[in-house]
Amino acid sequence: MARRFNTVAFVASATPEAQEAAARLAAIYPHVDPDHADVVVALGGDGLMLQTLHRFMGTAKPIYGMNKGSVGFLMNEFREDGLLERLEAAHRSVVHPLLMVVRDVAGVTHTARAINEVSMLRQTYQAAKLRIAIDNKVRLDELVADGVLIATPAGSTAYNLSVDGPILPLDAPLLALTPISAFRPRRWRGALLPDYARIGIDVIEAERRPVSAVADHTEFRTVARVDVSMDRSVDLVMLHDPGHSLDERILREQFGYETSA
Repeated sequence: MARRFNTVAFVASATPEAQEAAARLAAIYPHVDPDHADVVVALGGDGLMLQTLHRFMGTAKPIYGMNKGSVGFLMNEFREDGLLERLEAAHRSVVHPLLMVVRDVAGVTHTARAINEVSMLRQTYQAAKLRIAIDNKVRLDELVADGVLIATPAGSTAYNLSVDGPILPLDAPLLALTPISAFRPRRWRGALLPDYARIGIDVIEAERRPVSAVADHTEFRTVARVDVSMDRSVDLVMLHDPGHSLDERILREQFGYETSA
């Protein structure tokens, strides 16, 4: 019987535990360079999974994570035995990244993509002042806060959840727009937006109240405007063991279950 994946590669975070696990798996299973593999097995935590998805963004190469980190929300349980069989039985989760387009105070434009969230954060002791538009219509004239973030369903249980944002089912056609320590309007707790929405955020008093923009781990400083939309041209494929799909983990998170492995 033909296999779904004929070639496997291993990548690992820099921790001794992850490096040791990668060495043990490499001694058991035939493997190739990640660029030439049908599937990549990532050993580490969620940070490594995001790095690996970014590394292979645009290739639709499936990534199967095994937890050798701390939280491991995006990862499967680590086991040495039966890896090839687990890969054959794994379920696919396909997500799309956010495209962030930044214009800084010097007028220079930058772009980056985010799998979890795009966040805007104050750089100094002064709160940020932000104007928020959805599909070119201003919806909030002035948000005074530590910042704001736009989270995908896949990222809704990460930074978004820690600032009291909503958890989104993976297949929900939504984005979460969540303030970070909002001062004004005091009662504004954010918004749920359709995932085709185009979000534009202007920084008021950008030089006096500097703000950074971050797409996952890519940061730009002293920004004047940020535009965010979902990039449907890019498919990101994660593999999960049956019963441990990303949909299931997000659902369990809403009921307070531990989802680390």
